[in-house]
Order: sequence, then structure tokens, then C-alpha cells
Amino acid sequence: QVQLVESGGGLVQAGGSLRISCVASGSTFSNFGMGWFRQAPEKEREFVSHISRSGGITGYADSVKGRFTISRDNAKNTVYLQMNTLKPEDTAVYYCAASLGELRVSSALYDYWGQGTQVTVSS
Repeated sequence: QVQLVESGGGLVQAGGSLRISCVASGSTFSNFGMGWFRQAPEKEREFVSHISRSGGITGYADSVKGRFTISRDNAKNTVYLQMNTLKPEDTAVYYCAASLGELRVSSALYDYWGQGTQVTVSS
């Protein structure tokens, strides 16, 4: 079992930056590939980014490529999402997720989920 707790969401103006974090507990963090997803009101949950167990390989949705950076610190059991040049369309609840596999894009392939953190970007 893995418990995931996100933090760092908030309200930011368009063009601004925000870093959200997800702390894991309950199991060996480095055994899991990690991902970030987001869900806007009345929309499906969508993939944002993922990172391999070691942190050496990352991937991004086209909509955030070049603006967002995922990273992890296995010593701190934490995965981060640095979000720059934020746009109003980035407004959503952001979820971190853990997978026993690596570099998954489908939410169905993630085994554990956090409760989410709200990110709101004002225009």
C-alpha cells in the first residue's frame, strides 16, 4: 500500500509559476513509477507527466511540454511538478499517482492515487 499526499496548489496569475509536491508513505517509493494527472471541471482526467523509478526518464503531455518539469527525490519519498508559464487552461485538480510499472500514460495503469490539489490560473 502507498499513501500519497499532494500539496502546493493555489491561485496564480497567468504567466506565473507554481510547484506542487506529492509525498509518499507506506512502501518503498523507488519501486514505483510516478505520474501527474489533472482533471478540470466537467472534463476527463488527463495525463500530464510521468517519471521513471530512478528519475532518469520523464515524459510530458504535448499541452505542457516545455513549461512543466517533473522530478523526484527518492530520499524524501517525494515527486514534484514545477509548472511555469501557467495558462488559464491549466486550471484543474492535480493528482499524483504511483504505478508498479513505469512511464505509464493511462490512468488505469496506476495503482495508487492522492486526493488532489487545486491549481487555479487567473487570466
